[in-house]
This record gives sequence, structure tokens and C-alpha cells, in this order.
Amino acid sequence: MAVLMYPISTEKAISLIDKENIIVYMTDMRATKTEIKKEFESLFKVKVKDVRTVNTISNKKKSYIKIAKGFKASDVATKLKLV
Repeated sequence: MAVLMYPISTEKAISLIDKENIIVYMTDMRATKTEIKKEFESLFKVKVKDVRTVNTISNKKKSYIKIAKGFKASDVATKLKLV
């Protein structure tokens, strides 16, 4: 099962990258926080400090993935071509 679906590129999500070192991703509804964390860390070679999720109406989860100190969310956003 592919846990991560696609990154969110709204104005609020982009501002979270710089202000709070957070990347916002849409994920599968059945995915757990630990699955999201493991897949994100393996894909982008960064450490994840915390994962917060919000269920949406369209049977997806919006995941707020906080990157640990020592790593930059802006580097991940550049790889994803968000900024």
C-alpha cells in the first residue's frame, strides 16, 4: 500500500514549511502515523519529529509532517518542486 499520495501546495502549507519546518501531505485513509513516518523518512532521507493527521471528507488524511532539527523542510520542498 502506498501511504503517501501527494504534497499539498496551498499558501498555508507553503508558509508552514518556512515557519514551522512542516510538510503537508495527503495520505491514504488507512495509514497509521508510524507508517507515514517510516515511508516519509525512507523516501526523503530525513528524520521526522512528529506526525499529525486530519481526516478529510474525500476519505483521505491530511498529514502534517514535522521535520526534526538538523534537517530542513525547505530541502524536501525543493525536491518536491513546491518552492
